[in-house]
Amino acid sequence: MILKHLDKDNLHHAYLIEGKREEIIPEILVFMKSLGINTSGNNSDFCHIAVDSFKIEDARFLKFFGVEKGFTSQKKIFIISANSFLLEAQNSLLKIFEEPIENTHFFVIVPDINSLLKTLVSRFYLISTKSDPQKGTKDAEEFIVMSLKNRIDFIKELLKENEEKDEKENEIVVLDSARSKALKFLNEVELALHQQVMLKGTFDTHIDFFSHILKVREFLRMPGSSTKSLMESVALIIPNFQN
Repeated sequence: MILKHLDKDNLHHAYLIEGKREEIIPEILVFMKSLGINTSGNNSDFCHIAVDSFKIEDARFLKFFGVEKGFTSQKKIFIISANSFLLEAQNSLLKIFEEPIENTHFFVIVPDINSLLKTLVSRFYLISTKSDPQKGTKDAEEFIVMSLKNRIDFIKELLKENEEKDEKENEIVVLDSARSKALKFLNEVELALHQQVMLKGTFDTHIDFFSHILKVREFLRMPGSSTKSLMESVALIIPNFQN
């Protein structure tokens, strides 16, 4: 799926890959093997970070090790997969991806690039594995025509934390946090609403609502913000599309 975008003779310094990590990571590891790079735990020049939410501490770690020269003659590889990147972490990463480091390459995997700052996205070679950008919006389409009470109940259920974790070959697969699930669903709601207002020709009438979504997305990226309150604010001001 992504291998056609990767040229081992002309490797970009930073790739941003949008899609499911469980599908993307195996392909990246296959590509690493074709480069002759050892991806086992005894290669100090290969680092795989898999987290739910990428925080400022993770960004500092990456900045520290990312600027160091490799210990071997091989390329230095970083694979980072996260459901969300907090705002201050994104700001901290801007300089790393703005100034390429020789023989150092980054593969960043996210479920949705809309959760990232546009200035950060612009630093990458972008690859999207989404075959159908409208897939997964069914819940959002139902959400925007629900009664207010049902929307609030839906959000409460959506934001429930799932604490189960699976382990495979010493790798922990981190499930979505409430914050990352909220960001994903917010993107789906925005798409569903955009389709509705374009269909009815009322975009200008609802411009304030879309501005509110942008603000909520920014606040969701900030540590300490209340995910529940922010999503409930969206539920409160959704335009009435009921017939």
